[in-house]
Amino acid sequence: MICPHCHKNGSRVIDSRPSEDGTCIRRRRECANCGFRFTTFERYEETPLLVVKKDGTRQEFNRQKILNGLVRSAEKRPVSMEQLTKIADKVESQVRRLGETEVSSQLIGKYVMTELKAVDEVSYIRFASVYRQFKDVDAFMSELQTMIGNNKRSDHND
Repeated sequence: MICPHCHKNGSRVIDSRPSEDGTCIRRRRECANCGFRFTTFERYEETPLLVVKKDGTRQEFNRQKILNGLVRSAEKRPVSMEQLTKIADKVESQVRRLGETEVSSQLIGKYVMTELKAVDEVSYIRFASVYRQFKDVDAFMSELQTMIGNNKRSDHND
């Protein structure tokens, strides 16, 4: 490891521990040449994941975009940031478990909606209205009727 202070190669690890979230290893190092101490992080390398948009364009997967959409859909709703973060984490995990290098934005949206529906139905409808780009009020009402019908069926099963 090259020292950020004297730029010589060679350091020894003084301390090693997992990060708070457990996704990487934090290492304290000391330069063998000048004695300068610095921190490095070791993490596994993820293969790049491309999202294929509706128009056929591709862009790199960005978990933050999912989280931003969730935050907007849950605005002024009783949904905590922790819940939204867990949804984003779960969706990213589902997408990466597919083992593909490309995944459609539609599939990602479907995963998000499945998770969000279980947390808050109003947030789900808000997200779905953007994701599905309802063409008119009838399409929007159809989605609401489906939700109402599902709720009535689950009430009868209780």
